[in-house]
Amino acid sequence: MTIRSRSAEGRFEKLHELAAELVRLNVDVIVASPTASIRAAQRATKTIPIVMALSGDPVGSGFVASLAHPGGNITGLTSVAQELTAKRLELLKAIAPAMSRVSFLANRSTPKRFVTEIEAAGRVLGTQISPVMVEDAGELDRAFVAMAKARVEGLVVDLVLDQYRQQIADLAIRHRLPTISGPREFAEAGVMAYGPDYPDLFRRAAIYTDRILKGAKPADLPVEQPTKFELVINMKTAKALGITIPPSILARADQIIE
Repeated sequence: MTIRSRSAEGRFEKLHELAAELVRLNVDVIVASPTASIRAAQRATKTIPIVMALSGDPVGSGFVASLAHPGGNITGLTSVAQELTAKRLELLKAIAPAMSRVSFLANRSTPKRFVTEIEAAGRVLGTQISPVMVEDAGELDRAFVAMAKARVEGLVVDLVLDQYRQQIADLAIRHRLPTISGPREFAEAGVMAYGPDYPDLFRRAAIYTDRILKGAKPADLPVEQPTKFELVINMKTAKALGITIPPSILARADQIIE
């Protein structure tokens, strides 16, 4: 088996070119993640099977007709990110109940539905949500300066920015902002992480790919949702920010980083 790997290295404008290149190579299956990459692959081909290694909202994004019956050349895994974005805000409020202003840091490719979801959750929790969109790492310093001027008290980070997690975590600590994102690796650099077992989603994507190579059709393979979710808390960072994690939240944690 030959595996041809392509990465935009954070430059989302390159994705369509890379997807078109894979189509010209006439590959048997395209495995893509995250949403922007899946979108590029979808636009590049309607015939080559596409496996979503990680899609936040495949139905809302127009990748599949439904989770049970994808109906086209795309199937794979969903991280149910839209619902989890609101859940992360709830967890952030649980460790700092007094915060009234929270930023949602995302990429400009992040679906507007995610912003709508967290804004709705904010209204329920009595928290004003300020979306901050960046294109790449070069815009992060400016973004945090804008948050400081807006007197933001907490931060929810979209998964699509995970490649910049160390820079985001460093800036959040410098600006004393409690922060939460999805992958457990983010908690190692920041304060909290809550999400599915992301490595397992990629392992499952390999299984989907194998089934398609053996003759299965994407339209007949239901999109799979995660069944296990992890909460990881970095106590060292929390203490540095002067945050006391409630015992009820600590009891729910799958991992506590001391």
